[in-house]
Amino acid sequence: MERRQKPDWLKIKLPSGGNYRQVKQIVEGNQLHTICSSGKCPNMGECWGAGTATFLILGEICTRSCKFCATLTGKPLPPDAGEPEKVAASIHLMGLKHAVITSVDRDDLPDGGAAHWAATIRRIRQINPDTTIEVLIPDFDGRKELIELIASEKPDIISHNLETVERLTPLVRSRAKYRTSLKVVEIVGALGRVPKSGIMVGLGETAEEVLQCMDDLRSVGCEILTIGQYLQPTRKHLEVAEYLHPDQFARFREEGISRGFSVVESAPLVRSSYHAEKQLLAKS
Repeated sequence: MERRQKPDWLKIKLPSGGNYRQVKQIVEGNQLHTICSSGKCPNMGECWGAGTATFLILGEICTRSCKFCATLTGKPLPPDAGEPEKVAASIHLMGLKHAVITSVDRDDLPDGGAAHWAATIRRIRQINPDTTIEVLIPDFDGRKELIELIASEKPDIISHNLETVERLTPLVRSRAKYRTSLKVVEIVGALGRVPKSGIMVGLGETAEEVLQCMDDLRSVGCEILTIGQYLQPTRKHLEVAEYLHPDQFARFREEGISRGFSVVESAPLVRSSYHAEKQLLAKS
């Protein structure tokens, strides 16, 4: 079947420039992974060109196989004990004012990698005391004690993505459940951290279902919301059902603000960590 033609508003610039090369050298020199490259993010050129990157910890192989995600799936290697130091040192070299960390799902580990997460945040704080930290965490199957372990290191924002509407969740996500993700967001807020979440559109959802997502997230205290266009990473992944016009994203933003979100980033190329530092400033 022929793939849908991308509209003009989804055209992106190829990565280039001195900052892009410097970030690339730092990441590769420290044998680190980024969701920018592993997830085939369309904003990699812009973000790396601006000297920022979203670090991917706990390896690059995920134990889940979600139908939207380009991250490799399989049997991961044991966690790298030296990774917290490498990530913290890289953030220092880049001079980041706001650092974003995410990870693959590690269902093979008894704690899902929560202790490694905590160690990474702790080391970032030690080496970069003036850097604000945002983490985009897995669901940890909704286990409060594991989320609490991460929250105890006091990252400024804890994000966990809902990804899609409730009806499409079983099709789009391999193990994660819609209600479990809402529970994670609720736990984050209850632990005194700023809760953030994100969804993709263009998977076949209706506008009404997107609004219901907003209501569900607000009901559990979510404060920051990102909405972006789903882009099929390879032919093996789910096809795009629809490319939404930027005007529709603008309407979603208005709806989100009217529902009480502190910050709503809604545009075709928005991703979870896109302009994350600006979201924190807007929240403040």
